[in-house]
Amino acid sequence: MNVVPQNAVSVDPVKLEKLGEVAVKVGLRLQKGQDLLITAPMAALPLVRFITKHAYRAGAGLVTTFYSDEQSTLERYREADEASFDRAADWLYQGMAKAFEGGTARLAIAGDNPMLLSEQDPARVARAARANSAAYKPALEKISNFDINWNIVSFPNPSWAKLVFPNDPEAIAVAKLSKAIFAASRVDQDDPIAAWTDHNANLARRAGWLNDQRFAALHFTGPGTDLRVGLADDHEWHGGASTAKNGITCNPNIPTEEVFTTPHALRVEGHVSSTKPLSHQGTLIDDIRVRFEGGRIVEATASRGAEVLAKLLDTDEGARRLGEVAMVPHSSPISASGILFYNTLFDENASCHIALGQCYSKCFLDGANLSQDQIKAQGGNSSLIHVDWMIGSDKVDIDGVKEDGARVPVMRAGEWA
Repeated sequence: MNVVPQNAVSVDPVKLEKLGEVAVKVGLRLQKGQDLLITAPMAALPLVRFITKHAYRAGAGLVTTFYSDEQSTLERYREADEASFDRAADWLYQGMAKAFEGGTARLAIAGDNPMLLSEQDPARVARAARANSAAYKPALEKISNFDINWNIVSFPNPSWAKLVFPNDPEAIAVAKLSKAIFAASRVDQDDPIAAWTDHNANLARRAGWLNDQRFAALHFTGPGTDLRVGLADDHEWHGGASTAKNGITCNPNIPTEEVFTTPHALRVEGHVSSTKPLSHQGTLIDDIRVRFEGGRIVEATASRGAEVLAKLLDTDEGARRLGEVAMVPHSSPISASGILFYNTLFDENASCHIALGQCYSKCFLDGANLSQDQIKAQGGNSSLIHVDWMIGSDKVDIDGVKEDGARVPVMRAGEWA
């Protein structure tokens, strides 16, 4: 007998299956005979089943899913020995890295309560995150270097839905969040796959224009912001669908509204203020203000979550430098929704943003053939983390700066110029 999770009754099963189909056909473009590794919260079981169904229809070799459970995560913080927080399942991540080396595709379903660890000891949370990042690095490098086709989609977990819509009963909150996810993921349209084809073409045009300009830097100005972001040597802009090193063109993030590239780790100067809160490690970090010198954050404050921000910046040397800069118009559908999702996958697509930490090797000309030493020499950053936070709004302007100092308007009042 099939057991239907309680929250599933608030989620339109037709649109949920469309999301599963889009994840396979657009997000991954899974190939015949290719294996698939899925990670998901237990609440997302209905979506996992639809993804598995469409993966096998597409000819998947073997689909394997690893589930997480919020209650079990909390039990660790309540009951585990202190030494537990400096450990991670490195054997599991080594196995994942081996799978990716063998061509397995990767799909992550997001949906856990972003504030799950908000009442836990921040020092323990930071230690556990650091240990997990170090253990996960061999597998993460296969993803950040774009060796394989990979994708992230989201499921409206009730605990997440109640955080986003705290004044609604759980069923209503789940229904509202699922509607927002479906709209942002374009599965509320008659032909989602065609809609993604059009959207990818538009993002490719934006990225193509930026690549033609060959800017040396971007200059952000607005309330609390006067920031010059130097761009890495031979950087390349990407947006929407991209081709992995295995030759498969996929959409890593669903939803996505951004075009992005790699900053130069040593050429960021000035100060910048966040325009939306950052949900990280169970803490909401708000009103972030940082100052860069020589590419490195030398001052950082936050009106809320400052301790967590400080620990994040101390993860390693690369954590205080940038690994990504991304452009998103203020009028993007996610921004227009007016919803704070407490989930970076969504919130970063409501605003221009920067990311602390690891760069993407694919954001270089001929990036697939560059060594790590070459990427570093061209300005690419290396770190255990990659954390995006939002710096764009309808009050922020962006100029592209060429090698000779000439300036070209890129965005005005948060919109493409």
